[in-house]
Amino acid sequence: MLSQVSQINAGSAEELEALRIKYLSKKGEITALFNEFRNVPNEQKRELGQLLNQLRQETEGRISELREQINDKCQMSAEKLDLTRTPDPIDLGTRHPLSLVREEIEEIFSRIGFTVAQGPEVEDDKHVYGMLNFAPEHPARDMQDTFFVEKEIGVQKPTDILLRSHTSSVQTRVMTSRKPPIRVLCPGRVYRNEAISARAHCFFHQVEGLYVDKNVSFADLREALLYFSKEMFGPETKIRLRPSYFPFTEPSAEMDISCNICGGTGCSFCKGTGWVEILGCGMVDPNVLESCGIDSKEYSGYAFGMGVERITNLKYRVKDLRLFSENDVRFLKQFESC
Repeated sequence: MLSQVSQINAGSAEELEALRIKYLSKKGEITALFNEFRNVPNEQKRELGQLLNQLRQETEGRISELREQINDKCQMSAEKLDLTRTPDPIDLGTRHPLSLVREEIEEIFSRIGFTVAQGPEVEDDKHVYGMLNFAPEHPARDMQDTFFVEKEIGVQKPTDILLRSHTSSVQTRVMTSRKPPIRVLCPGRVYRNEAISARAHCFFHQVEGLYVDKNVSFADLREALLYFSKEMFGPETKIRLRPSYFPFTEPSAEMDISCNICGGTGCSFCKGTGWVEILGCGMVDPNVLESCGIDSKEYSGYAFGMGVERITNLKYRVKDLRLFSENDVRFLKQFESC
């Protein structure tokens, strides 16, 4: 029986108490052996008494050891327990609609060969503006006023550190590190100091695309964007391209889709025009290709960029854009089935 003492085990205080009662209580097995001790012949009592005492001591020691182990586990559990939490069940939300739409955009463009490229949010002036055909004092910089981390007042330097105002900075990094053909999608958060903007004051989310290869034309750009629009908003969707200006593309255009709310007949959302602007695009300016080390006489390309909030608003018809950043579980639950 002595050899079995070390095999005694218990996983909880209740199991341990049951073992103590089984062996050491007034009616326990070891106590019963001591009661039988009086019937042992005198010449055997000394040896047997020592064995019985050893058995009781080792059993008591094993139970004490198990009690300490159980107490340590209980203490560790208590330390992990957050007593400030409400006893009421915590409602869980679901995936954020901006994440759902961003991933859907990525999935649509992946079908036509685009891969995802990531880049830093804290960038230098060179990659955000300089390599994208923004002259140091060009008024186009005012269109993308941003937040500077390190900047010498009154002087524009390529080494100025800022929060990126568009994910085009990822495109410049890709073009300087890879050889054409290049076909990438650049999603991410961007920052602009737009106090009068209808968007969030500080940041919003963008997805930009870039395709550089031999003989890329504006027709290729149009077909890619038409494919995306039909996949995102439905097969009946129409698009139109309007001339515009961006420093890094030439020619440039704004793209509208037929309003998916009224079907193009005119409503308050599209201001009665039947069209809704969703993105900007154009052919990559040769100066941008050259600044990234790509021969503009051999290669051409197109680029486009869209706001994820804008696409999400059109897809799910969210009336107040502030809902995207408030993390209201009641709002997020509406997208459980998406």
